Amino acid sequence: MTVLKIGTFTLMATLLAVLFASMLFITVSRAADATPPRFDDLVRADFFAGFRGDAARLQRGMELCETTLAANPGHPEALVWHGAGLMFLAGRAAAAQDPVTARARTQQGWAEMDRALAIAPDALGVMLVRAVTLSAAASRLRDRELARTALQSAVAGFERALTLQTPYLEQLSVHSRGELLAGLAEGHSRLGDAGKARGYLQRMVSELPDSPYQARARAWLEDGAESGQLTCLTCHRR
Repeated sequence: MTVLKIGTFTLMATLLAVLFASMLFITVSRAADATPPRFDDLVRADFFAGFRGDAARLQRGMELCETTLAANPGHPEALVWHGAGLMFLAGRAAAAQDPVTARARTQQGWAEMDRALAIAPDALGVMLVRAVTLSAAASRLRDRELARTALQSAVAGFERALTLQTPYLEQLSVHSRGELLAGLAEGHSRLGDAGKARGYLQRMVSELPDSPYQARARAWLEDGAESGQLTCLTCHRR
């Protein structure tokens, strides 16, 4: 695991990452048709309550991950959720001016998410939560080369998720499709690949008619990123 330089990797950045993850998890859960409860169904509500400020519920979610990992150290969903939780807690430590703790939590969280992906490389619930967390972290890392590597890895995760979901993409909600395409457009834009970003923006315009995603994609095509937020357009209004 590369040593990270924690700069302005703040609580808010991590919060945005996991909220984006929650949006994409709607895609995962609705596409599946499994009878037993999924692991993310067991922990998601506690984690998102924790990310909104309920420390007790975050602790409960983390403890469920830890109990699961004690019994099965290679459980990919428990690893990726626990890793995301550590990244959130790293943001809290950074906001509290504790860079040593922030660095340690970030290194461990990133390593856990990497391990989860290595165990389950095509699991949507793993690749998406890892991708959104790295995407948020990339904009906060002082080491620009490392930040670019993180963003490239995040975009690769989004690309793989889109490939896996393409056979049933039209069956997913406008929200789910819009967030994934918007994440790809934004990610490629941040990487400086205007051509790929434009391609995903054009898909948003053509595939998401009469939606906030279509309107915002048109604005980006005309005026660029300065026109406003592209992701998280139809969720988390509470």
